[in-house]
Amino acid sequence: MSLLPRPSLRSQRRLTGAMQVFLVAIVAYGFVAGEQKAISNGSISLLVTLIPAALERRYDLPLDPWLALWITMAVFLHTVGSAGFYARVEWWDHVTHSLSASLVAAAGYTTLRAIDLHSDAIRIPPRFSFAFIVVVVLSFGVLWELFEFGLDIIAAETGIDMPLAQHGLEDTVSDLTYNTIGAVLVGLFGQAHLSGVAETVRDRLLARAQG
Repeated sequence: MSLLPRPSLRSQRRLTGAMQVFLVAIVAYGFVAGEQKAISNGSISLLVTLIPAALERRYDLPLDPWLALWITMAVFLHTVGSAGFYARVEWWDHVTHSLSASLVAAAGYTTLRAIDLHSDAIRIPPRFSFAFIVVVVLSFGVLWELFEFGLDIIAAETGIDMPLAQHGLEDTVSDLTYNTIGAVLVGLFGQAHLSGVAETVRDRLLARAQG
């Protein structure tokens, strides 16, 4: 059972639209001010916010309004953070990492649950699902930190301002800690919002197998 009020589809679209307009404004500012980071982060985030609608149209995969807001809010907060809030607000990075990690955890849970539902020969205990989610997020977090480290090397060698950067060992450990928090929250409470998506994915797999 969901612990949070469920937004209407109209409310979700309004909030998503407002954040998309703000992202467009950030990209426009980037072009005017010559800020490459604002352009790259804003453009990528704007494309990510279009994914839920694309999934519904292309694959007939209806998403809970909370899920669409979840995805949009994660990339929106990251872009706003890159525009200056990361440096000005100490806890902003913690929030964005927890949200981003929760999205990775949600994708991992949905995939695992769809496989569980797809075959009667496979039974995945809830405790294993929880451990799987945490391990997937931790692994993704390590790869992400390596990716940022690689961007730091490229930036140092070329002088190009990269959209992502590391800020020392303490920052890396902090990022991995809040990644874990996001994974644990999805492991504990994600089923209320993700089980329907997993069932839809299972139905699509069955339809393709039979077709």
